[in-house]
Amino acid sequence: MGVFKYSPVDFLFTCLGLVFLLLDIGLDVWAVVSLYQEKAYVSLGILLLFLVGSSVLVQAYSLLWYSYEDYRRQTSVEKWLSKGQLKLLHVLQLGIYFRHAGVVEMSVRSYFSRIPDPPRDVAVYLSHDLSMLRLIETFSESAPQLVLMLTIILQQGHLDPVTVLKAIGSASAIACSVTMYHRSLRSFLPDKHVHSFISSVVYSLWNLLLIMSRITALALFASVLPCFIFAHFFCSWLVLLIFVWRSETDLMDGPAGEWLYRATVGLIWYFDWFNVVEGKTRYRTLLYHGYILVDIFLLCSLWCWKMSTEPPYFEIPFLYAIIIAVSVVAVYIFGLFSKIIYYKFYHPNLDKEELKGDAPEMSPTALGSKTLIEDVPDFGASPCAGMTVLRATDISIEDRSLPGPPAPVATYCNKRMRKLAENFYS
Repeated sequence: MGVFKYSPVDFLFTCLGLVFLLLDIGLDVWAVVSLYQEKAYVSLGILLLFLVGSSVLVQAYSLLWYSYEDYRRQTSVEKWLSKGQLKLLHVLQLGIYFRHAGVVEMSVRSYFSRIPDPPRDVAVYLSHDLSMLRLIETFSESAPQLVLMLTIILQQGHLDPVTVLKAIGSASAIACSVTMYHRSLRSFLPDKHVHSFISSVVYSLWNLLLIMSRITALALFASVLPCFIFAHFFCSWLVLLIFVWRSETDLMDGPAGEWLYRATVGLIWYFDWFNVVEGKTRYRTLLYHGYILVDIFLLCSLWCWKMSTEPPYFEIPFLYAIIIAVSVVAVYIFGLFSKIIYYKFYHPNLDKEELKGDAPEMSPTALGSKTLIEDVPDFGASPCAGMTVLRATDISIEDRSLPGPPAPVATYCNKRMRKLAENFYS
């Protein structure tokens, strides 16, 4: 079983994630106040819907994962709270911030620790949960917000500082969360399969190209047919949800949580592809990208038609509109080529047994006779299934003359992230 490593790069991304979180909160408040002062109540209501809906969704996942682990608190920050206080904070939409504080605490402790120890293992474990929560937040808040901000820019016909900064903040949050998620997946690779930082760059590149092309197409469509964008989302999400259901996902520990996960995957698929089952997904991926590419083409075509017949507030020459629409489709196609390059040169295909987090079976005969499982020191994170830890005190008295076994290393792995790694690398 490989040992998880918490590198300086991971520490840097954890700190950057916290900075972007605080910056995004400040920009959210600024955008809400600006829209209210401009009396843009429709845009203000939509923005608040994104903010509140995303917060409720992320807090629900965070609370569910705490409940799956019997509300174990793994950091000093979390241990200040009782079980009831932890639940109350999630109801008040504040629980996720204590997760952030706990990850920062364990990251600092592990970064300045020179030997592998429980804080480092717990830091990796917590950072995996945080990367999943940030990914959910990205596609439930940042991506829809970016569509809204681009729509406002297109409808107004000029660049407003608040709108531009909010769009840049949302795009930065998307880039950071996608990169953090990929690094979390890579942490499960055996050392011999770990590629250089360029693999994360290529992964982030094709994801951002596909996401930005999709978001731009949605913004173009919403700028001329704003009332129909919600019908488009609901119909697309319903189709994608059925597709997720037919894929028979298995990530959460209960049926209610699993259906919440499937609904969330449908939301993510509205913007970008996300592996949900292990095994070969080539045909599923081709079907998905074909569907999204056709949808982008139709959205851009409708925008060109409306701009030529009923422009909103400003006119764009029809030739320029065609160039913009073709460019959006071309960026998506270029993103697909970048994805092919990633899977051709940087993506290892492994069996789930080869990933970190699964301990090899240890035969009792290797130590003589009686062996029992030791109670691992409780640091709050449950080891992955299949991990065996032995203690010398469990060896029978007559075998104490034999050479003692090497000291076991208790490695904590996040079973949810490991399942996603199996889906991605198998």
